[in-house]
Amino acid sequence: MVTSGDRRAMLPLGAEAAAGALVQNHPMARPTYWRAAEPKPAYDVVIVGGGGHGLSTAYYLARNHGITNVCVVEKGWLAGGNMARNTTVIRSNYLWDESSAIYEHSLKLWEGLEEDLGSDLQFSQRGVLNLAHSLGDVRSSMRRLHANRLSGIDAEWLEPEDMKAFCPIINTSPDVRYPVLGATLQRRGGTARHDKVAWAYATRASELGVDIVEHCEVTGFVRGAGGRVEGVRTTRGDIAAGKVGLVAAGHTSVLAEMVGLRLPVQSHPLQALVSVLLEPVLGCVVMSNAVHVYVSQADKGELVMGAGIDPYNGYAQRGSFHVIEHQLAAAIELFPVFAHAKLLRSWGGIVDVCPDASPILSRTPIENLYLNCGWGTGGFKATPGSGWVFADLVARGEPGPLARPYALERFTTGALIDEHGAAGVAH
Repeated sequence: MVTSGDRRAMLPLGAEAAAGALVQNHPMARPTYWRAAEPKPAYDVVIVGGGGHGLSTAYYLARNHGITNVCVVEKGWLAGGNMARNTTVIRSNYLWDESSAIYEHSLKLWEGLEEDLGSDLQFSQRGVLNLAHSLGDVRSSMRRLHANRLSGIDAEWLEPEDMKAFCPIINTSPDVRYPVLGATLQRRGGTARHDKVAWAYATRASELGVDIVEHCEVTGFVRGAGGRVEGVRTTRGDIAAGKVGLVAAGHTSVLAEMVGLRLPVQSHPLQALVSVLLEPVLGCVVMSNAVHVYVSQADKGELVMGAGIDPYNGYAQRGSFHVIEHQLAAAIELFPVFAHAKLLRSWGGIVDVCPDASPILSRTPIENLYLNCGWGTGGFKATPGSGWVFADLVARGEPGPLARPYALERFTTGALIDEHGAAGVAH
């Protein structure tokens, strides 16, 4: 039985012998598995990065374009990076047309994803509230709301009394340090179960013929005439490829440096935490840029909280204590009922941030090399849309309308897509 990390111990008795060289998933209708493949000498496409975006890219290459001779290489275990460390918020209410278009495309895919993948992803459109605490917040929120409506994206403005009716436990007292003046609401926003999403994409891609190779770190690239990329060098040998897609989040810039390509991407730690299990008290996602916290409640009952990024650059999957301290103080001010909840665990991920807080979906100056990175704090919600659009770019070699604004060239032409405000504190 080939498994990832310690998952072998999680299998029921006898499953190891029964499954052979397969890894288990739990969809709605029947137990299925993705193959833990050995790398072949050559593929049409190699995707570097076995997280949500890499797996969805491989799936849509096979499903939408009939390209099944694809290999996903992952240096650790499947979806063990940011896909396992995010807080699962899904929304599409970004400011600029280019951003709202790709995130709305992703949200529409989310709405049919369980049926498409045949898996229970625990997708819950419980609504996302973005709080406004000052006149500046109100103005920027209303600007984004009207932009969303013009783009055909659902958006509502709630006054404090309406917001209290929608989320009764929120503190709307005028006497708090950051009084809540109102909020935007996207009812179609919500959450999903991140590991189930990764397992489902892996399973369906595997069924279509994609090879998923875990514990296979890329250490370099095979170069051909004119410097073009002709494959990857890995800890399990060289793999030839017609095209290579780098989908490794914050480590994409490290990989790009191996071919002499410097990317406008910085990596920062981003922290999150969960409480012990509680009775259901919070039926939506609440985000506040001003007090730097966002909160939802998972199906099992734990409160899931996140904050802003740590200011320093780094690849450590942990962060600074003062960020957690500030995060919890803000959460308790917004939700006094949480004051006696106990912290269960905290963790960190690595977010890759571009200067305009928007991603890169692009060809590169190096032939056969493609980039999908820079999603910052918005990666999970974009999982289906990112894979769909990037698969189209890799398959055709030309960007479609959703990918075109996110080309690498925008950092030299000045056609930036500044989403710092809508990207918010995180997610």
